[in-house]
Amino acid sequence: MSARTVESNPRGIPHAPFVSDVEEHIGGPDAEVESTLKQFQEAIAKYRYMELNLTQRRKALDEKIPDIKKTLAMVRFLQERREGKSKASSEDEDDIDEDLEGDSSAASRKPITTTFELNDTLYAEAVLEDSDVVYLWLGANVMLSYALPEAIQLLSSKSSAAERNRENAIQDMEFLREQITVMEVNTARVYNWDVKRRRERRQRGELEGLPDN
Repeated sequence: MSARTVESNPRGIPHAPFVSDVEEHIGGPDAEVESTLKQFQEAIAKYRYMELNLTQRRKALDEKIPDIKKTLAMVRFLQERREGKSKASSEDEDDIDEDLEGDSSAASRKPITTTFELNDTLYAEAVLEDSDVVYLWLGANVMLSYALPEAIQLLSSKSSAAERNRENAIQDMEFLREQITVMEVNTARVYNWDVKRRRERRQRGELEGLPDN
């Protein structure tokens, strides 16, 4: 392939140049094509390897993003509950007696009975006391405590980053498929050009071998 500067996408994946003039690309009408075809095949293999890695990365993000959003929703619920807000409020609450409001507020501070996941198929019941701290798994068997506002900020940041990374992965996979197609077309063009050249040489040799009339 030529030594000219190769353009790339925003994540640094090189752009596959289209070979419009095969003879010029390989270096002349008598140049061999084996090295060029080998370079094309190596480029296709690299693109396919990157595509495989991105496919696995997107799959991991597709599994990770819902977990982050579910955790974020729970932490926000705890924060709203701690601030005395109710997600299940309705317009009729404006008519509730002040004494009843006090009872409702007190009830909202009662512990929450819920379940939490021990593994894929095992859940246990837990009672959540009113707290301004949550513990988050960060990976690699590491868990840290965060104040509720800090946890919301962290999870929101992670959710946005994961969504952005998934979108980048989708764009890069589409870009890679386009580059693979270009390289496959280049391979076919060089191969067909070589076949045509060989046929023309054979025909020329046969004509040169004919006796003069």
